[in-house]
Amino acid sequence: MNRKNSLQVVCFGEVLWDNFPSGKKPGGAVMNVAYHLKTLGVNSHLISSVGADQNGTELLAVMKDSGVDTTFVQLDQEHKTSTVEVTTDQDNEVRYEIVKPVAWDYIAFENPHIRLVAQADALVYGSLSGRCETSRATLAQLLALASYKVMDVNLRAPDYDPDYISTLLYQTDLLKLNLEELTIISDWFSQDCQTETARIELLRNKFSIPEIVVTKGSKGASYYGDQTEHHWSAYAIEVADTVGSGDSFLAGLLAMKLSNEYINDTLDFAVGLSAFITTKEGACPPYKIADVNKFIRTYKKEWSVARWANPV
Repeated sequence: MNRKNSLQVVCFGEVLWDNFPSGKKPGGAVMNVAYHLKTLGVNSHLISSVGADQNGTELLAVMKDSGVDTTFVQLDQEHKTSTVEVTTDQDNEVRYEIVKPVAWDYIAFENPHIRLVAQADALVYGSLSGRCETSRATLAQLLALASYKVMDVNLRAPDYDPDYISTLLYQTDLLKLNLEELTIISDWFSQDCQTETARIELLRNKFSIPEIVVTKGSKGASYYGDQTEHHWSAYAIEVADTVGSGDSFLAGLLAMKLSNEYINDTLDFAVGLSAFITTKEGACPPYKIADVNKFIRTYKKEWSVARWANPV
């Protein structure tokens, strides 16, 4: 991926500080997606809320410095800026403790949202963002305006329920989730699905979802569309941490897909970007598209040499 374009994507939901043992870093799934989209040359806009506190002031400054449009990030006088306690286990799996309630639970619908979302190429939202009624009602209004609705499943117990997520699934054009989330959600509706394909077909048929993307960590990712499926291998790399890797994947996928790139090229770039991010600390490290392209080329060259030396 090399070029910038005039694509517009609106991201709705949580913005926050991830509190790591080593210190705090900006985060939140949709904020991460917005950051990576902007870095990839896509105009990204955030609809969210921060508290009128020091954390909110600092978070707004970080977002503005990264180039993400914060025009629609509201300032909440009553609720504090979101924070999440983050820990990583010995297998590099991340655990989250999300404070509740916080400012992004109370995102209000505003008239300027109408034109913004109606004219955007995509609306990105997560299942977590509707855990409270105010933001849930706002998201419902935004979904009625959006031409292309992209749902990023983010199951964080106890902040989800099957009925609400089902409501979102019925409206989704592109669904992104990981293998664990696929298993949990499909099991809500049937205990008979034993394979990934069966689980995908269950969701596609029940909710009429045109496209589903499954991320699988070290096993890569899969795309399921109308009578087509594509599978892409992960990179064998040294992982620094996995925080935000799924968000960078989604951003890479959207940047390519909305530019009408071939699905194999799209998956190749999305998986490559996600791998690149896992070699860095934090969900939103500074980088340029050229850095990602170089990383992908280097990996492919090394993989080709290794395969030539050790043919299957």
